[in-house]
Amino acid sequence: MGGAEEVDSLTWEDWDAEALLERMAHPVEALSKVRVAKATSIVSRRWMIRARTPIAEFRHIAVHSSHQGISHDVIYDRNTMGALDLVGTWPVDAAAVGVIRIGRGGGERSSPEAETVEVVGPQDRLFPWASVTKPVTALAVLVAIEEGTLSLDLPAGPPGSTIRHLLAHASGLGPDRGPPLARPHTRRIYSNFGYDVLADVLVQRSGMSFRDYVTYGVLHPLGMSDTVFDPGRDQLESASSGGAMSDSASSDPASGLWGPLSDLLALVTEWAVPKLISPESHALAVSVAFPGLPGVLPGFGRFDRCDWGLGVEVCGDKRPHWTGVSNSPATFGHFGRSGSFFWIDPRAGLACAGLADRAFGPWASAAWPALSDAVLAGFRVS
Repeated sequence: MGGAEEVDSLTWEDWDAEALLERMAHPVEALSKVRVAKATSIVSRRWMIRARTPIAEFRHIAVHSSHQGISHDVIYDRNTMGALDLVGTWPVDAAAVGVIRIGRGGGERSSPEAETVEVVGPQDRLFPWASVTKPVTALAVLVAIEEGTLSLDLPAGPPGSTIRHLLAHASGLGPDRGPPLARPHTRRIYSNFGYDVLADVLVQRSGMSFRDYVTYGVLHPLGMSDTVFDPGRDQLESASSGGAMSDSASSDPASGLWGPLSDLLALVTEWAVPKLISPESHALAVSVAFPGLPGVLPGFGRFDRCDWGLGVEVCGDKRPHWTGVSNSPATFGHFGRSGSFFWIDPRAGLACAGLADRAFGPWASAAWPALSDAVLAGFRVS
């Protein structure tokens, strides 16, 4: 599409200079920023009212979504609908969503447990995960760190950058392959290229292909046997490059995985209650790395504090956001432009994950926060 082409009556010129990186990462969705923010704030305001209202008195929320954008209300009645019934109102042909409860089954001294408590949609259909691939790549890197193959402070990427910087989108590398756009540790720049660099370093240090390391180090141990790097993409890139590709390019560590909801829930369970990495590594990964960095959250705009952990985004005080108003600031997770997402709220003891056959856009910016708040209201245990 041309740079001056209008979408939702907005043009490239409607953006300020800080939105450049968002336009680079999500050019179509970026044009709808004002509409997305307005729609999200409408849903958020209604849930903020709910947060100040006793649960017994609160009964309805209007969820805005349509195939053309955000235009009509779907009434969610907590007395007659379950939280996941909202998925049936989404403007998609197919979607699968699940909820996980996290707790300690045997009391405070017992080990934490995670259990899938409800799912809707096809659990075994393969959907593209897009950027939800990054938390898988991050797990592979964290496993390699625990094995001694890598370390968080190992130099990698531009001068002054380390594995820690790359995992946390703080290396200064831009969204796509090219020279750095900033010095390390000065801005949060969401970088697909940074994850390519991570994969290349993992290959060099481990002596294994990236695909094999992810498969045998993460996917198979978690029982994610149906999750694969998209073979169609492999063939396309191989043809376009004359058959000469790096291992990371053929596997696409930033966005290449396809898998079913059942496997995504296994991944979320690992991020909620880790088995592959130590509790100490997990706590570090889900805490804010390099606090206070400004940056752009693709699809939502610029934030003075754009918090990320090591492979997952930390919600913090970002508003608007793709999780709910009721989600705690400690909530962490990831979403992808293919319509994929997961979040884990450790304070609520709940997690939610979903896949869809429609790309992220204004519909998701309204539907996901409403679903998140419904899940928190419907599944939270006092």
